[in-house]
Amino acid sequence: MSDFEKLGAFYLGRPHDLATQTTADTPLLYDSRDLVTHAACIGMTGSGKTGLCVGLIEEALLDGVPALVIDPKGDLSNLRLTFPDLTAEQFRPWINDDDARRAGLDADAFAAREAARWREGLARWGQSADRIQTLRRTADMTIYTPGSTAGVPVNVLGSFHPPAPDVLADAEALRERLTTTTTGLLGLVGISGDAVQSREHILLATVLEDAWRAGRALDLVGLIQAIQTPPVSRIGALDLEAFYPSKDRFSLAMALNNLLAAPGFDIWMQGDALDVGRLLHTPDGRPRAAIMSIAHLNDAERMFFVSLLLNEVVGWMRSQSGTTSLRALVYMDEVAGYLPPVANPPSKPPLLLLLKQARAFGVGVVLATQNPVDLDYKALGNIGTWFIGRLQTERDKARLLDGLQGTGAAQAMDRGALDATLSALGNRVFLMHNVHEDAPVTFETRWVMSYLRGPLTRTQIRQLTERPPTSGGTATSASPASGLAASPGTAASPVTAPAMDVAPPSRAGTQGETAPPILPPGIDQHFLPLRDAVPAGAHVVYRPAIYAAATLHIADARRQIDETRAVMRMVPVSDGAVGLSWQEARPTDVTPDDLDAQPHAGARFEPLPKVATVARQYTAWRRALVTSLHASERLPLLVHAGSRLHQEAGETEGEFRVRVQEHLHESRDAEVEALRTKFASRIATQQERVRRAAQAIDREQEDVTQTGLQTVVTTITGLAGALFGRKLGSATNVGRLGTAARSAGRTMKAKQDVARARATHEAEVARLAALEAEVADAVGKLQSRYADIGALETVLLRPKKSDIAVQMLGLVWEPRVVQEARVVQAP
Repeated sequence: MSDFEKLGAFYLGRPHDLATQTTADTPLLYDSRDLVTHAACIGMTGSGKTGLCVGLIEEALLDGVPALVIDPKGDLSNLRLTFPDLTAEQFRPWINDDDARRAGLDADAFAAREAARWREGLARWGQSADRIQTLRRTADMTIYTPGSTAGVPVNVLGSFHPPAPDVLADAEALRERLTTTTTGLLGLVGISGDAVQSREHILLATVLEDAWRAGRALDLVGLIQAIQTPPVSRIGALDLEAFYPSKDRFSLAMALNNLLAAPGFDIWMQGDALDVGRLLHTPDGRPRAAIMSIAHLNDAERMFFVSLLLNEVVGWMRSQSGTTSLRALVYMDEVAGYLPPVANPPSKPPLLLLLKQARAFGVGVVLATQNPVDLDYKALGNIGTWFIGRLQTERDKARLLDGLQGTGAAQAMDRGALDATLSALGNRVFLMHNVHEDAPVTFETRWVMSYLRGPLTRTQIRQLTERPPTSGGTATSASPASGLAASPGTAASPVTAPAMDVAPPSRAGTQGETAPPILPPGIDQHFLPLRDAVPAGAHVVYRPAIYAAATLHIADARRQIDETRAVMRMVPVSDGAVGLSWQEARPTDVTPDDLDAQPHAGARFEPLPKVATVARQYTAWRRALVTSLHASERLPLLVHAGSRLHQEAGETEGEFRVRVQEHLHESRDAEVEALRTKFASRIATQQERVRRAAQAIDREQEDVTQTGLQTVVTTITGLAGALFGRKLGSATNVGRLGTAARSAGRTMKAKQDVARARATHEAEVARLAALEAEVADAVGKLQSRYADIGALETVLLRPKKSDIAVQMLGLVWEPRVVQEARVVQAP
């Protein structure tokens, strides 16, 4: 395993010495948990800002962290350009022809050069093609293009769904959501509406709030209709007509209708839903880089989409549990204009909210721009990591220094030293100031695995998108499991609305009674809702069926499972030998509250079988329903043995895998932290022993020096006495020479002491190395333990008969539309 493949660590590059212009061999690793305090990446065009941010996203995906990427310029689509084989053939379709011409090469030669450059670049930074393959296997990269079918379209205007319950319960949050949604929508039709002064803004916000509080989703058509006939009669203290006359409201409705009728605008109502949870993960639970490419949109459309998307992120975030681990990454490139210091565009409130609150939910926000003055100073104060690259001018550098010091981000750095550092930065060399670290560091960014060819054209995005470019339907994705397996041989489609396709003629045709039959006491009859208008020349015919609604309580004390599920069934009834068989029942999404008490005016009724007019039959059918549900209904649940987590109601396998992975990440981080705490004191103690052993060497060496000097002095003195008058054998000279001999002995002993001190120091250093190796080994075992969540076990639970409660069982009439003697069954 490479030395940069660490738990929760992002390989961003290698430390770089500005004084010597050299880059170290050791990797620079960034703790993923530091990103929950958000980051800002600042650098001029050509500084390597895009490469740094692409590398950061790659590392997040490799670590199982999904990313929502907002790409106003079109560079981030390059995340899809990963080529495991690194061959010229793989690069050839994606090279920039202008770059090839400037290089004086034909397209094939330029592609070969780019492939070789990427192979060599990755190799220099210790990366292989296997790492690219791991990235492709671990994560999904999808390019979304709202308002276009070049990539995966996004259903933005199909409906304005109510926000999360937490938002509805928070008056301030709901007001912000209404303001940003309304301002963005009005911006699409060229109306600059103030939330306090604009009557257009106030009316739209009132209509949306009324629908959201009632739990209804409004589409654009419904919104236009609500403008003409609002759900309120007064706005504030004024009558509706006095506040906003119907003639003026019609003008606003026409403006929105013109938007709806504009050629190509229907694309805004097609594609994947704006569901952040599904955007961040694939149906099988893999992390996804959801790249929102909006370069093709105009300014008003970009602002509307970004505002709506950020509000959805806020709503999704508030539905998550708290965590200190990095759960998801929200990256926005070229943020200038979306978070300005003075103006207040619709994108600003949700961005500020994310910067203030997202850390509690494990959501990291990364903003990239060319200058800090593009960002609101209140936002800068919530950013914990700064990546600063080469700047365009001295003025830009001065603004950056002022911006950093104004937010307190550079309190640990001297302005002069910071100025000198910024002036020395080169291409792909960045200064990283992380509030979680002791000091800032300069580093060179690693070579990214994605091919950075620049913005992709719509044609190229279409080629990268798996969906056929002519497809206008909604992308299929795994829907939440209902929890209860459908009965064998039954369909799962509802029967609530009439279809207008041509179908074979019914046996009733235009015949039948014009009123429902009179039934004896004890038999309830209801009518399935007719949701669409009946076209001219057509009428409604009702067919009888038996409807049942029940609740199933399923409990498993050992697994701590306690689920209550609602089931609704419809089954045809006849006068045959059996009359009714619950084995032929089909599920429906119609609840008892959805049923109508009265039929559609002018409808006709097919004959009612006699068996359905006998009250006691309904009692027998109720008992048979309980028996059938007990025999057929199962609650399939996925269980993760390692964590003892189990699948919850409405949770898909992919969502469950994500939750298990998040749980394991939190457990992993907690164990790593405990491991560090456990070894911290031992390592500190051993480091102190090494320090003392080094000091002992210095002391013993000093003794050697002093003893040797004394020996030399004494010897020279004795010899000098003999040369200048004293006999060599005199008592004085003999004494001096004897002292010199003894000093020489002490010198020899001192040298031996130095050798022993050095041996002691080497032993202590070896113990420290062994201790650090022990820590590394423990961390490695943790990594292998948490590398894979392992297999999931499926358990099937069924309810007891005593836990099946039938809330309703009765006769219902199912509507069909009859036109020219041909009948269309409601789906």
